[in-house]
Amino acid sequence: MELVSILNLAYLVASILFIVGIKQLAHPKTATRGNFLGALGMLIAVVATLFDREILSYEWIAVGVLIGSVIGIILAIKIQMTAMPQLVAVLNGFGGIASVFVAGAALQLSIPKYQFAVNYQEVVSIVFSAIVGGITFSGSFIAFGKLQGFITEKAVRYPGDQLVKILVGLTAVGLGVYGCMVPTDESIYWILSGVSLLLGIFLVIPIGGADMPVVISLLNSYSGIAASATGFVLNNNVLIISGSLVGASGIILTQIMCKAMNRSLTNVLFGGFGAVATEMKDDGDFYSGKVKSTSAEEVAMLLDVARSVVIVPGYGMAVAQAQHTVRDLYQLLTARGIDVTFAIHPVAGRMPGHMNVLLAEADIPYDRLKEMDEINSTFENVDVVIVNGANDVTNPLAKTDPKSPIAGMPILDVGNAKTVVVIKRSLSAGFAGVPNPLFIADNCLMLFGDGKKATQEMIAALKES
Repeated sequence: MELVSILNLAYLVASILFIVGIKQLAHPKTATRGNFLGALGMLIAVVATLFDREILSYEWIAVGVLIGSVIGIILAIKIQMTAMPQLVAVLNGFGGIASVFVAGAALQLSIPKYQFAVNYQEVVSIVFSAIVGGITFSGSFIAFGKLQGFITEKAVRYPGDQLVKILVGLTAVGLGVYGCMVPTDESIYWILSGVSLLLGIFLVIPIGGADMPVVISLLNSYSGIAASATGFVLNNNVLIISGSLVGASGIILTQIMCKAMNRSLTNVLFGGFGAVATEMKDDGDFYSGKVKSTSAEEVAMLLDVARSVVIVPGYGMAVAQAQHTVRDLYQLLTARGIDVTFAIHPVAGRMPGHMNVLLAEADIPYDRLKEMDEINSTFENVDVVIVNGANDVTNPLAKTDPKSPIAGMPILDVGNAKTVVVIKRSLSAGFAGVPNPLFIADNCLMLFGDGKKATQEMIAALKES
């Protein structure tokens, strides 16, 4: 069997493993196996590629593998679950810039051939890699900055910002067309890459922190599309397939996130969700004299007579690393015959599935996790809802204030329960920057404190009751 046939067979096996791995990632019970199969598929693809006849030297490849492996191991050990969205953003960005550099290197090698005959499929793929890869890199690092706090989480809008994006976008398209017409001019490629980097900044900077889950999903799809385009440049089948899988799954996830936030995919693609939202400003009187604070002992008394409890996890729980303590509370309540479920909002946290991953890590039974559409109609029959570190996803302003930044976003209707206990460090606003009327509702009690410590105190009080 010829080497080319063996390589294509290895790529086919790797592609099958990618597809099966993605399928198994859809359920927590099989996610670990799915992750392993995806990694195995990538290992097969990488090893097969190393046998390509066009490789002239392995020294730099070995150096790259060594450096990348060391960095990957360090990140895997050091990165906390709360920082996982930032890591995903960075990895998306690296995927984008890798596509830019690989396509640029391929262009350098092909320019002598273009003096005689131009391969337009290759040229178009190179140009496409520059545009999408550049946008992915700069956009991902802007998203990283917003999530990490280096850049303001607020939507940065200014008069004429949409016009600026259109002009920069048209410039990128124009340079791309010219690059296809004159592929022997390498400088055009790098100018195009620079303009694409600028476009990525303009597309993501207007988007606020509350909408970062959608942005991360979209940029993830961009990184896959850029990789697929690079596959066409290199005539590498497995890169085309794997990039297409990432791009398609990212787009599907983005659409799911948009639906969950009542957003338009068109608005996401053009950066900045609609017109500039008018944020409510807390003048200090919004909560004054209206908040009812409680204690762990009082909450324990409520739970002692409850028959149904719903726990709503949020980013505050993730920051406090309270998922294992929440599991202990769940087990204690369940042992007393109380029906306990978890209400999961699709965009709770800072990335899609953030809460699902945290709760799975704490070994919470998957059948106890209920999606928003499934659980919303049952809240009126719930005795106690415990909101641990969630804010915007429970904010009634999404339904009552059309001028709010979260207007129209579906929320968890926790206010319909008999009693709501909100665990929160303070009354500070969530990512959207608006106050939450839930905190002053008649049936709401505020348990101020760290999500982990407050839950531990509740457990201790329950054991003493």
